Amino acid sequence: MTRYCRGLSQRQAFLLLTVLALLFILLFVVKDPRAKDSRCQFIWKNDASAQENQQKAEPQVPIMTLSPRVHNKETTSVSSKDLKKQEREAVQGEQAEGKEKRKLETIRPAPENPQSKAEPAAKTPVSEHLDKLPRAPGALSTRKTPMATGAVPAKKKVVQATKSPASSPHPTTRRRQRLKASEFKSEPRWDFEEEYSLDMSSLQTNCSASVKIKASKSPWLQNIFLPNITLFLDSGRFTQSEWNRLEHFAPPFGFMELNQSLVQKVVTRFPPVRQQQLLLASLPTGYSKCITCAVVGNGGILNDSRVGREIDSHDYVFRLSGAVIKGYEQDVGTRTSFYGFTAFSLTQSILILGRRGFQHVPLGKDVRYLHFLEGTRDYEWLEAMFLNQTLAKTHLSWFRHRPQEAFRNALDLDRYLLLHPDFLRYMKNRFLRSKTLDTAHWRIYRPTTGALLLLTALHLCDKVSAYGFITEGHQRFSDHYYDTSWKRLIFYINHDFRLERMVWKRLHDEGIIWLYQRPQSDKAKN
Repeated sequence: MTRYCRGLSQRQAFLLLTVLALLFILLFVVKDPRAKDSRCQFIWKNDASAQENQQKAEPQVPIMTLSPRVHNKETTSVSSKDLKKQEREAVQGEQAEGKEKRKLETIRPAPENPQSKAEPAAKTPVSEHLDKLPRAPGALSTRKTPMATGAVPAKKKVVQATKSPASSPHPTTRRRQRLKASEFKSEPRWDFEEEYSLDMSSLQTNCSASVKIKASKSPWLQNIFLPNITLFLDSGRFTQSEWNRLEHFAPPFGFMELNQSLVQKVVTRFPPVRQQQLLLASLPTGYSKCITCAVVGNGGILNDSRVGREIDSHDYVFRLSGAVIKGYEQDVGTRTSFYGFTAFSLTQSILILGRRGFQHVPLGKDVRYLHFLEGTRDYEWLEAMFLNQTLAKTHLSWFRHRPQEAFRNALDLDRYLLLHPDFLRYMKNRFLRSKTLDTAHWRIYRPTTGALLLLTALHLCDKVSAYGFITEGHQRFSDHYYDTSWKRLIFYINHDFRLERMVWKRLHDEGIIWLYQRPQSDKAKN
């Protein structure tokens, strides 16, 4: 009996231990559906199976197909951090890739509402020589004085923008928005503001008394005068990269807010200008003559001046806008080599002075035309000229007229020159930078057409004489030399006559130009 009980106790103990062992094993083998993969599973399953189970068990990371601002407010902070982390990694990856391609992201004005943060813009293909990002809009350039020379133009190369798959666009990528002048409270200044297109094959003058030689020795001009800057815009100098660069500057100094299709359609009609230095190119090889030029403004100071023969004695004569000659030959001369204008100044001159004899531009097989492109209406004027159509009645107040009428239907594009926006911006930045540019009226300011013409001659000729420009004591004279009655010169806000007067006087005092000035005792008849 004792043996039976003892054997029974041993069997019961063995069964109890067996049950406990089974329970212990079940605790480790049986998987809680809410729990992660156990160590036992990891041991007897291969790596691929374990990875598959882990992906099924763990929550999925949010896919970045939408802007972060469209996610539910209840999104956990972990998801937000993941989004920001991935966004930073994506941006860093693009920046690393951009070191080789030297891409540039267009900088836009900051939104007025700081809480409505705008998405970063897509990258834009730009000229390769823009190796610096633009400064924040409205910020002044870090250069207190202009650079001594312009940037050497880089090889023409367009960097194509990378496109994200349409199915899952990157949150930092969006369609590039165009800059608008209304977004700036004063003229925007960019890091590449002082970079201009240069003509490295430009001819050099042999005249020792040339403006270019004097400028290189002048403490004032040697750091701002660029003798080899590109003067003219043509089909050979219009590229996508140039459009992207010049789109940062408002007309006439760039292409901001202009219609690219219209501009391209017009500019590509003009044949390439083989040599920017037109007058030097016309000289026989080895000829060392100094090229003399007279630039004739329309100021009342020329009335009864009797300098007409002196003006005509120059190699070339530049005139502009309402260049009335009939009846004023003794005061302004008769010859014309270059005629400068804008679409507005030309049409208004014909409308106002048509009865005075100015019914068309100066004509002649040797006359060259210098068109200063102010903005959209100038490109529309050129488009209508190419199509030989009339202008829209709302434009330029030149109803039912065709632009070709102003040229008597004898226009030769080889003699029709468009001034390059870089050249106009260079003249504005380095010679005629008005304080108006630092105000809310910055958009309407530009140098006068006469000022642009005079500075153009300064870059084409060896010796320049200026007639009919504003001088000290201008109050004694009427606004124009052809006025039939005395009219006061009005200083409009879109021009800076005081600044121009000071610049002409300084150029004259330094011997760079010769400025016609009347003695204090003289007074015009009108």
